[in-house]
Amino acid sequence: MSIFAISDLHLSFCPQVDKPMDVYGPGWHDHAQRLRRNWLQTVTEDDTVVIPGDISWGLKLEEARYDLDWIDELPGRKVLFKGNHDLWWNGITKLKAMYERTDFIQNDHYEAEGIFICGTRGWVTPDSDDYTEADEKIYKRELLRLRASLDSAMNTPGCSGERILGVLHYPPVSRVTSFSGFQQIFDEYGVKKVIYGHLHGAEGFGKAIEGDWHGVEYRLVSADRLGCMPVRIEL
Repeated sequence: MSIFAISDLHLSFCPQVDKPMDVYGPGWHDHAQRLRRNWLQTVTEDDTVVIPGDISWGLKLEEARYDLDWIDELPGRKVLFKGNHDLWWNGITKLKAMYERTDFIQNDHYEAEGIFICGTRGWVTPDSDDYTEADEKIYKRELLRLRASLDSAMNTPGCSGERILGVLHYPPVSRVTSFSGFQQIFDEYGVKKVIYGHLHGAEGFGKAIEGDWHGVEYRLVSADRLGCMPVRIEL
């Protein structure tokens, strides 16, 4: 019974959604087929797979349903977080009622094997050159959502910072030399491991913060970074 992670699946099985990923480079060639093959060889029904956002290109839930059904049919329990491209993600109560073995996290957490999976989408951080006044409002809201998720876990008997897996879609900081509100909150709650996605290709990977930073271990788990292979997460 293990916890795996892989982000940014960017699926588009709906016939009305034409978003082939091959145009983004060879790392995306037949990525859904490779992901399914790797998943079936790696993940068992007793495992949990965390997917930190950018799940489906569908704009509406009825379009994304093709992709969500595809994920749900794979082995294991799935724990989904919202990404910036998941425009279909609306009405968390409705989403949570859709499947028995696929959960959607928003302001709460998921417990698997004594590990508390907490997080939020995240957003562009203030140290970015592209940060605007409009970003400030979303950034502050995402900080509140991260706290709500962590609080829901910390109010559960047996939970401690060392037992929490932090999850973001966006990287926790835009520049590795900076320190964002997301990092501050993880530090405050004693979280020791955080996974995230959003970054792609050689240029994106070069901006990633990975390994130990301020006492927290960060890992980028975008599908192309992992070669479409779910990675085991150890706490």
